[in-house]
Amino acid sequence: MFGKKKSQAGLTYIAQGTKISGESVFCGDALVGGEIHGTVSSESTITIEPDGLITGEVNCQEIKVSGYFKGKLQCEKLTITGSGTVEGEVASSQMEIFEGGQFIGVRVKERTELLDSKHLVDEKKLQQIMQLDEAQA
Repeated sequence: MFGKKKSQAGLTYIAQGTKISGESVFCGDALVGGEIHGTVSSESTITIEPDGLITGEVNCQEIKVSGYFKGKLQCEKLTITGSGTVEGEVASSQMEIFEGGQFIGVRVKERTELLDSKHLVDEKKLQQIMQLDEAQA
């Protein structure tokens, strides 16, 4: 009767036609039917509906994409449904892509410097390789 109540955050719904830009933080699950541009953090699951869109950086426990995501993603589990598209850099432990779903980008199992670096290629090593090729020609 007087025990501690567990604080459970409710579902946040971003309706179709709604556009949000900037930093968004969700304590509970989030359902995105509209657009979010910017940085998104969630302690739970984010679901992007077929007409939904997120561009920017997302850090969450789990994300299900039926719409479109573009940017950098850090999560435990990524699910791309048959109508979903994910474009960008993904760091996740688990990844599932259903038939028809699209993934365009780079995936690593754990967060690495790859997601933080601006260049995917080491410029110094590239220069050394090019110089070796020129010397051999």
